[in-house]
Amino acid sequence: MADTTNGVITVTSRKKFCKAHAGDMTLPVITHMAWGDEGVDENGQPKATTGNEIGLYSELLKKPIEAHSYANEEETTCRYTATLEKGELTGKEISEMGLFDSDGDLVAYRTFMRKGKDADIPQIYDMDEIF
Repeated sequence: MADTTNGVITVTSRKKFCKAHAGDMTLPVITHMAWGDEGVDENGQPKATTGNEIGLYSELLKKPIEAHSYANEEETTCRYTATLEKGELTGKEISEMGLFDSDGDLVAYRTFMRKGKDADIPQIYDMDEIF
């Protein structure tokens, strides 16, 4: 049975955490955010995520992370920020996004309702990695 959530830390990421905690590898940093347009089903509802995703359904653009911050006092949630600038993905309906590490692996994935992208308006996206 599929998970009914719309955002997950991937199995690939959890394996890397396990190996890093054991001292068998160094955890690669999150470096990129990607956006796609196939994160919804035929009824326009966000697709459920499982954690087994290794990429976006339809990746349209990947860009370096612009900034990160800690989204709570406990510092157990890291918020990553990237921007779709004016002219990027004009006319597309964004419905999925992911975070990628320096190895190029998808480490967090999220689906959501379609967001139309106008030519003259930038869109700032935040994605939280919650522990």
